[in-house]
Amino acid sequence: MRTVANPPNPFESRHRELLEAPSQVKLEVYSDSTREILSRNESPDLPFRWSLNPYRGCFHACAYCYARPTHEYWGFGAGTDFDSKIIVKPQAASLLREAFLKPSWKGDLIVFSGNTDCYQPLEATYGLTRSCLEVCAEFRNPVGIITKAFLIVRDIDLLRRLHDEAWVQVYVSIPFADDETARKVEPQAPSITRRLDALRILSQAGISTAVSVAPVIPGLNEDDIPEVLRRARDAGATDATYVLLRLSGNVEPVFLERMAAAFPDRIKKITNRLREVRGGKLTESDFFKRHQGSGTYWRMIEQLFEAGRRRAGFPEEEDRPIPHCFRRPGGEQGTLF
Repeated sequence: MRTVANPPNPFESRHRELLEAPSQVKLEVYSDSTREILSRNESPDLPFRWSLNPYRGCFHACAYCYARPTHEYWGFGAGTDFDSKIIVKPQAASLLREAFLKPSWKGDLIVFSGNTDCYQPLEATYGLTRSCLEVCAEFRNPVGIITKAFLIVRDIDLLRRLHDEAWVQVYVSIPFADDETARKVEPQAPSITRRLDALRILSQAGISTAVSVAPVIPGLNEDDIPEVLRRARDAGATDATYVLLRLSGNVEPVFLERMAAAFPDRIKKITNRLREVRGGKLTESDFFKRHQGSGTYWRMIEQLFEAGRRRAGFPEEEDRPIPHCFRRPGGEQGTLF
């Protein structure tokens, strides 16, 4: 990696999305000369195999982010380094094109991003996510997107093209019902209000949208679930999911320190509730157990979600098969010779 000498200010952009004053965090940008852009998922409890992450680290600074330990692979810390030392992959689109041109690529679903938000503020300047989506649209490769950012509405033209010619679904992450709480836990992420605006705009444009109530933090936001579901459904979301908080590796000390500072009167309740749904532990790393809890209190959360989903009017869950729509440009003509 090399340091970018004069990194662009993500808040001085025509795509600026924060209405509040910009953060005072000192941003450092590094360039990654990676030779592969697709990450293969080997976890048996995740519903996708391939993910694409144009950025490492995330300016949103969410206290709970499970990706924090991955920053340690690069010699950085899982705390403020993860929030402010952002690694960009300038060759992301060309590497994706190379992957699609290989005979071994069959057009599997690609999730943006399996790790850090692909629409974090630097995307307004670098446009790496947009460039990769352009390649996906050209090859008609199905796409899933997970984001907190209003910036995604910039790319409605590409999302509509993917919707019409391939397959796309956008999950907007909304774990809290009010902006004040969200700002304490996700200090540099767009407000809940802006995320709901993004859901509404995308839905009205005909894009398939869903809400992700993630993570559920027992003792802090479980009571928000019904309202989040209602507001997301009103904004046009047609699906909803939720995931229990994970505190793997050094996520745990970062999370506990920041929660103690933000919620000194609730930190004991949060840790007690976590242990209650984790069988006495603060986290769980085993596959098929790490995303959900156990015990009476967790069953109550499950019931709260299901009841909130029904009351909000979400359609019944059903399998939505992803069509095989991938094609290499010029491939049809090439078969004539």
